[in-house]
Amino acid sequence: MRNLLLVARREYLEQIRGRAFRITTVLVPVLFLVLIGIMILAGRSASGPKHLVIASNDAGLAGEVRQQLVAGDQSKSQVDVQAPVTSEDRKALVNRVRSKSIDGFLWIDAPAGQTPKATYESQSSGDFITNARMGAALNHAVVRRRLAASGIRMADVDALLKNVEIDTLQVNKKGDEVKSNAMSSFWKGYAMAILLSMTTMIYGMNVARSIIQEKTSRIFEVMLATAKPSDLLAGKLIGVGAVGLTQIAIWVVAAGAIGTSIAAPMLKGQLNLHFGWVEGVLFPAYFVLGYLLYASLFAGLAASCETEQELQMYTPLAALPIWLSFALIVMVVNNPDSAISIAASLFPATAPIIMMLRVGSQIPPWWQFAASMSIMVLSIWGVLWVSSRLYRVGILMYGKRATIPELVRWIRYS
Repeated sequence: MRNLLLVARREYLEQIRGRAFRITTVLVPVLFLVLIGIMILAGRSASGPKHLVIASNDAGLAGEVRQQLVAGDQSKSQVDVQAPVTSEDRKALVNRVRSKSIDGFLWIDAPAGQTPKATYESQSSGDFITNARMGAALNHAVVRRRLAASGIRMADVDALLKNVEIDTLQVNKKGDEVKSNAMSSFWKGYAMAILLSMTTMIYGMNVARSIIQEKTSRIFEVMLATAKPSDLLAGKLIGVGAVGLTQIAIWVVAAGAIGTSIAAPMLKGQLNLHFGWVEGVLFPAYFVLGYLLYASLFAGLAASCETEQELQMYTPLAALPIWLSFALIVMVVNNPDSAISIAASLFPATAPIIMMLRVGSQIPPWWQFAASMSIMVLSIWGVLWVSSRLYRVGILMYGKRATIPELVRWIRYS
């Protein structure tokens, strides 16, 4: 135990005092704030001011479409109406788009008594926001004109077509109705998942790189004279894991200190993130379990590799469960109680991230947390058992490529 604690203390102090720890502790949250700011600004300016033309053989319909576009437009786009039009006018509009004097035009062919046909032309093929706005405005104008043509007064038409806002409420475990927001739930779960996956992978890889460096420098030949391989591996896992928890604690304290003054103005409105004591308890618990699982896996992998370049070739395979977790993010957030969501939260390799995503939307039953953590503990024990045997033999193995039969022999060694 004494040697284990000494190794853990050495790993902890060596990384805490390192320049990389200080730089990442400061730069990572700063870069996240910058990224969030860029995302918010990009979202607000995704549909910036444009110069559009509504062209139709029906001047009334074109005017109605323009009115709908201008009424709901916050980007102050310039929308012109050209009606009536001919085929020559369409060629002229195409030339204006090509010369960039306008951003695009909506061509509406409205035969009398028939459903209009519309085409939107622009230089960009990915402007789906403007395309959706055009479609909504056209459909609204067509319905409005049909209702008016059936004899309904225009004031009654506007009342019939008035949008209805939907407030979302969530029924909690006690049966109480509490206000909720789908976007906030998504981003809360996503923020916890990405922070968990990032720190778990970073510190798991730190364990692997440390093993490779000490293996290539043969410092272990000296260390093994005073400590057992199992103590060295366990001390390394504990020390590096403590570094990860320290860094996360610094980020949490800093976020609590400056979050209200910096993040709150950026996240005001519909995006209001709130983290309760449940997340505060579960996040570090799943960080420790996820870190131990991946760090044990990386430790055994590093012991079987000769160089850091060889280790990096296998890293994508070890990261596959994390990629799988993020591939399921939309389904898990939308339906956290589905069979796939529950299965993914019980599978040890994906459990930490999937559970954080589920917690962001709805707190799962307690037995699922107990089952998930129990399975993870058993999995950590199994991976650590295999990795410790690979570590014991592979750490002193030089110049010999570790094949599958060779690795099996290493595991069988007592």
